[in-house]
Amino acid sequence: MNRAELKAAARVQISGKIGILFVISLIVFAISFVAELLGMLIPGVSLAVSVIVTPAFMLSMAMIYLNITDGIRPTASDAFIGFEDFWSAFKVTFLMGIYTALWMLLFIIPGIIKAYSYSMSLYILAENKGKSARECIRESMAMTEGYKMDLFVLDLSFIGWALVTMITFGLAGIWVGPYMQATRVNAYRYLKSKQEVPQVSAEVTAE
Repeated sequence: MNRAELKAAARVQISGKIGILFVISLIVFAISFVAELLGMLIPGVSLAVSVIVTPAFMLSMAMIYLNITDGIRPTASDAFIGFEDFWSAFKVTFLMGIYTALWMLLFIIPGIIKAYSYSMSLYILAENKGKSARECIRESMAMTEGYKMDLFVLDLSFIGWALVTMITFGLAGIWVGPYMQATRVNAYRYLKSKQEVPQVSAEVTAE
C-alpha cells in the first residue's frame, strides 16, 4: 500500500469540491446540533439521533466519497442518500461497535486492531445495497487481513495535518477532513483490488 500515491490521488479527487463538501458537512452538523438541543428538552431525542441518524449520515459520507473517487461531483442533497438504507447502516455500525467493545474488554490494543479489521464495512455496504451487516463485516475482515498495520500507519501520517487543524482552530479541517476521507476511500479501493472477496455465510463472529 503506497501511502503517497493514495494521498496524491485524494488531493486531485477533492480539488474543486471543497466548497460543496463543506456545505454537506454543515448540513450534517446543523441537523445533529439541533437534535442535541432538542435532546435537552425532549428526553430520548439525542439518543434517537445517535442510534438512527448518525449511522445514516456515516453511510452518506461513505457513498459521497466513493462517488468522488469515481469522478462524480456531490450535491448538497447527497447528505441524505444514506437514509435510503438507514436500517442497514444502523445494523452495520451497531455490530461494529459491539464487536469492538467486546475486544476492548480484553485490552485496548486488540480493540484497536479489530476496529481496523471492521473499518471497511460501511464502504462495502455503500457499494452493495441490501447486503447484510454480518456479510459486510466479514468481508471487511477478509479485505483488511494483512493490511491493518498499513491502515494504522496511514492514519498516523495525518498527525501533522491534525495539528495544523488545531492551530487554525478547526479552519484547516475544511480541507483536511475531505483529504483524509478521500484517502481512506482510496485505501478501500486498493484493498478491494488486491483480492476477490469470497462469498460468505450469514454467520459471523467477532473474531
